[in-house]
Amino acid sequence: MALLSLNYITQEGFYRLSEELSYLWRVKRPEIVRAISTAAAEGDRSENAEYIYRKKELRETDRKIRYLERHLKDIQVVRDKPRQRDKVFFGARVLLEDEAGERVCYRIVGGLEVRLEENEISVASPVAKALLGKQLGDDVVVFLPDSRKVEYTLLEIQY
Repeated sequence: MALLSLNYITQEGFYRLSEELSYLWRVKRPEIVRAISTAAAEGDRSENAEYIYRKKELRETDRKIRYLERHLKDIQVVRDKPRQRDKVFFGARVLLEDEAGERVCYRIVGGLEVRLEENEISVASPVAKALLGKQLGDDVVVFLPDSRKVEYTLLEIQY
């Protein structure tokens, strides 16, 4: 069974994105609407930089709200940890070591919740696809989109 990256999400990711949606609706959007109203009261809207900026910000916020609402309603939250914790599955945090001895840690998450700055990678990424089903000590070969290949050794798995 192949995981579709946008259909699954970790419990933490669901909570974070639900909180973001709530913040956008209850805090950010009303602030922007108030700022637009204030800027509109200042006169000619066609030359009012604050009004133009805030309208653009409102469009971007509404777009983000629609995106989150559309995807969060069809999402499947993965709450349970796998029975086999010595294998890599969705939600795993893995420690890898490359041939040069450099170590990197990744967490495999759904496409909707990816945060690269936190080393969270999509289950549909080349690295995650190569890792799924692997066990501790396994060598993992990752074929990158630019035709390079990288080899890792799987040092640790956490859930």
